[in-house]
Formats: sequence, C-alpha cells, structure tokens
Amino acid sequence: MAAPTQTAAGLSDCRTAWAKALAELARADDRIVAVVNDSVGSSKLDAFAKEFPDRLINVGIAEQVMVGVSAGLANGGKVPFVSAASCFLTGRALEQVKADIAYANFNVKLIGQSSGVAYGELGATHHSIEDFAWLRPMTNLIVIAPADPWETAEAVKWAAGHDGPVYLRLSRMPVPDLVVEDRVFRPGKAELLQQGSDVTLIGAGTTSHIALAAAQVLAAQGVSARVLNMATINPLDDVAVLAAAEETRAIVTVEEASVRGGLGGAVAELITANRPVPLERVGFPGFVVTGSADWLFAEYGLTADNIAARALAALERAKR
Repeated sequence: MAAPTQTAAGLSDCRTAWAKALAELARADDRIVAVVNDSVGSSKLDAFAKEFPDRLINVGIAEQVMVGVSAGLANGGKVPFVSAASCFLTGRALEQVKADIAYANFNVKLIGQSSGVAYGELGATHHSIEDFAWLRPMTNLIVIAPADPWETAEAVKWAAGHDGPVYLRLSRMPVPDLVVEDRVFRPGKAELLQQGSDVTLIGAGTTSHIALAAAQVLAAQGVSARVLNMATINPLDDVAVLAAAEETRAIVTVEEASVRGGLGGAVAELITANRPVPLERVGFPGFVVTGSADWLFAEYGLTADNIAARALAALERAKR
C-alpha cells in the first residue's frame, strides 16, 4: 500500500462534511430527521434547517429531553441524528444514552460535535475527553471517531444504513485530508496508513495525522513505524492490534481523550490478556488546564516529536 499524503489544499472541517452528507441522505430518505439542543449553528445545520424545516427538531438546551425525544422518534420509525456538543451529549444525557438508546437498542445516531479539547479556552466543562471511556462499555453502541472529512461523510452514510445505535465523534478543529490508495470505509476495521516493522502507532480522529507525522520523525532515525487509523473505538479491531503486537516490538496509542478507558485502555486490555508488549499511551492524563486547543496538544505531548520519543522509549523497554 502506498503511504498516504496530506493534500496541499490545507485543512478541512469535518462538520461541513457531516452536514453535507446528512442533507444528501435526507433527500433520499424521508425517515431521516435531525434533533438538536439549540445547536443548529455549531452543528452546521443551518442549510438543513432551511431545506427541511419540518425535519429538524430543536428542543432547546435540554440534552436529556433531546435524547429521549430521539428514542421516541426511532420507536416511531424515524432515523434520528442527534447533534450536540459531545461534552453535553455524553455527559448531561449519559443516563438517557445508556437506558433509552443503547440498552433499548434503538436506531439512533448520536453526533458528538466539537469533541476532545476543541473548545479550548472554555475549559474542562466544555472538553469532551471522557466520552470514549463512558461509551465503550455499552457494547452495542458503535463508537467512531473519523480522521478527516472523507471518513466523516462515509461514516455518516454508513450510520444511516446501520440498524442500531451509533456515536460519531467529530471535531471542530480543521484537519488535513488523507489520501489513501483504494480507500474504503470499514467500521470496526483499522485503516493501515503506513506499513512498518519496529513499532506501531495507533491514532483515532484528529490524532491519526499526528501519528503519521511521528512516523516520519522516526524514519529519520532509522525506525520503521506502522501507522493505524483506528477510527472505530468500539468495537476495536482486535485482529489489527494483535497483529501489531505480534509483528512489531511495541505499540503507542494517540488520542484526543483521556488515556484512562479510551483507545489506549482498550488496546492495553487486549494485549495484556493476549500478547503483552510495551505500550505507551499518549493523551490527556485527566482534567487539563485552560488554554487553546493547539497549546493543549503541545503541552500534553500530542505532537509528532513527543509521540516519536514515546515510541523510542517503548522500544527501549522491549529490549529488557
């Protein structure tokens, strides 16, 4: 597989891709409705609201009601896409997500907008770094963090056709487009961005691009890094992770989330029980201080240089 490249066009907003995909789906399927919590603008649904005024339900700032309403809509045969800031969707309405959506196995699509630390200076109340850990135990809730606009649009389309609950985690921070040869969206399957034999770097969402950049840093030091885009956090691609543990000497996970219970936790659970290798988890240790998203990424080591350094540390441990 040829290594992917980042387009020269620059950065793109995944929310734009999501809104466009939803509108296309709605034109073909009148069951599709959007449910928001006074979040039309931040969800990029202004055009959707104008085109489908009777298919956008705004409950106001009432997240628990929003999720409950979506469960009723699904029970009535609609396909609701619930769009809200992920910190409030998965925090304030966690009980409704658990009981009304996941436990009931209703056909609801939860769209967590502006996830991770995208809200920057608004601080811990608006950060959504716990959502992976909260939602992973809900075994029938598919959890996906797309890496770029193409993957976002494909995930939205797939979710619309999937009969069951889905959580899509989108960021408001623009990201590079990845160009991967013969690219196909496969939920539950890791996407191989680069082959490598020494260490495996696993990213998700906004961090897959940084993992790829870290591989370039390692290559300059003679280290061959495999890079996986693990867009689906639940279910995890066990086969790809165990292959990485078998075929490379260490693993580094990178996530715009807490290292407790998220992607790193899922990988740790799997390899500890099956094929232990040194593992480094790059992410946020817990509540983080206030600052811009870019500053927080740098402060907590979500950078190519730090990921490369953690990979070298893991490889050193592998020698012991």
